[in-house]
Amino acid sequence: MRIFHLAPALLVPLAVVLDIAHAPPALVFLASAVAIVPLASLMGLATEELAARTGPTFGGLMNATLGNAAELIIGIFALKAGLIELVKASLTGSIIGNLLLILGLSLFVGGLRHQTQSFSRQAAGMNVALLALATVGLVVPALFDFTHPAGDAVALERLSVFVAVMLMAVYLLSLLFSLKTHSEMFRPKVEHEPPKWSMQRAVVSLVVATALVAWLSEILVGATEETIATLGVSEFFLGIIIIPLVGNAAEHGAAVMMAAKNKMDLSFAVAVGSSTQVALFVAPLLVFVSLLFGNPMDLAFTAFEVAAVALGVGVVTVISLDGESNWLEGAQLLAVYGILAAAFFFF
Repeated sequence: MRIFHLAPALLVPLAVVLDIAHAPPALVFLASAVAIVPLASLMGLATEELAARTGPTFGGLMNATLGNAAELIIGIFALKAGLIELVKASLTGSIIGNLLLILGLSLFVGGLRHQTQSFSRQAAGMNVALLALATVGLVVPALFDFTHPAGDAVALERLSVFVAVMLMAVYLLSLLFSLKTHSEMFRPKVEHEPPKWSMQRAVVSLVVATALVAWLSEILVGATEETIATLGVSEFFLGIIIIPLVGNAAEHGAAVMMAAKNKMDLSFAVAVGSSTQVALFVAPLLVFVSLLFGNPMDLAFTAFEVAAVALGVGVVTVISLDGESNWLEGAQLLAVYGILAAAFFFF
């Protein structure tokens, strides 16, 4: 275990050196992806220590926020390069991946070890309601784009900015609700282990690990186009499956680790809360950033993307209604993700 925790000190420099030395892009891509894995483990440990001091809601929020920093940085660099469709695909892919893949893995691993697990129905219900709102925010611009007879790009851009403002406002209100006015609703009724790290160590570890994940994710973006050309997959598949898969490695490690320790409230907060933040905060923020670059990004996603997000939200809603989970429900989420991934591959 100690060797695994020391892995970033070896793998991160290796990935950076390969990138500087202009090694084959596929090798740079692989080295960067492998280096992210132990960093994700470190983020999970740091989040657990923070949650022991501040509660699972704030701990899960911090993990989702810092974990999505990589997603945000990738999006900013891609927007600057004019890769708007790639950014939009990565946003929907991140939402779907967090909902189906990360939560599915968490329920599956946790269910194998603890048979039946429970989590706060109230917290889960609020997250699902926010995701339903986010789905509306994705559907309306898409419907406008599909049905507007003149195909007015300026009107679509203005509508997207308005929707982005509304989504971000609701996200900020949700933080006020869950962390301030109704925080008692999101405190699990379980005994917490005493923290082993100091607050300073936990925060520094989480921030440094997240910064390194973001750096490695940037390296990945630089190597992806040539890598994908070598592998023969589409840019759409790259954006909706591969980039979110790598960028969300931190959430994978943290959420699955918490589920394995029977801390489903924190695991659920990390996985579903990350999807919520991507939809209600990261996507709107990237809309505003695109305006600064003079290359506006709208929120008119493809019909297939919107349908996939809606299906993912619907499945998670059904599973979270009873406040309990098991390994079979996790397997079902993974199956849905596999079906969608195959469809995106052939899209």
